[in-house]
Amino acid sequence: MLKANLSKAIELLKRGDIIVYPTDTQYAFGVDIWNDDSIKKVFKIKNRPNINPLPIAVAKYDDITKLTYKNKYVKKICDHFLPGQLTIILYKNENISNVLTAGKDKIAIRIPNNNIALELLGKFGPLTVTSANFHGKKTQSTIENIYLQFKDNINCYLDYGMLNNNPSTIVDLTYKKPTIVRQGTISLKDILAVI
Repeated sequence: MLKANLSKAIELLKRGDIIVYPTDTQYAFGVDIWNDDSIKKVFKIKNRPNINPLPIAVAKYDDITKLTYKNKYVKKICDHFLPGQLTIILYKNENISNVLTAGKDKIAIRIPNNNIALELLGKFGPLTVTSANFHGKKTQSTIENIYLQFKDNINCYLDYGMLNNNPSTIVDLTYKKPTIVRQGTISLKDILAVI
């Protein structure tokens, strides 16, 4: 198995390769969000329909503001819940690739509470954060089991041991009232209490 360190991961990302890296929920496929060819590789390896947008991960709140349009809720929510198990949907700015968002005007974005992910994102920049699985299938909780599925089609696996595999809550902040798209550990009640 081709386990690797952060330096190797960054080298491969710059080359346009896919890596597998840990988050605070599941292992994820990461590629450079500015490289459309790399993004297409993720759709292909997951067998994911290219009409389904890919979420992204960033290292800090300032990165969110650089990629999205201003939103009245986002600062409070980020201060309270992120880094953490929450993905927020915002209107993307014109710099974000339509390949990444499947032609839609919104982007799903999160800051994972995992030290390897945060260091990687801090050093390299924003990455895709779609689960490291085949589309519609369960994500395995260990690198060993993910490797059994994808083998050497992936050139870099960053191992963080067993992950809990509980997906993040996804909340759409583009409506008048925040709307839950997928329920995780954080509830709508928790979110409304903060804003």
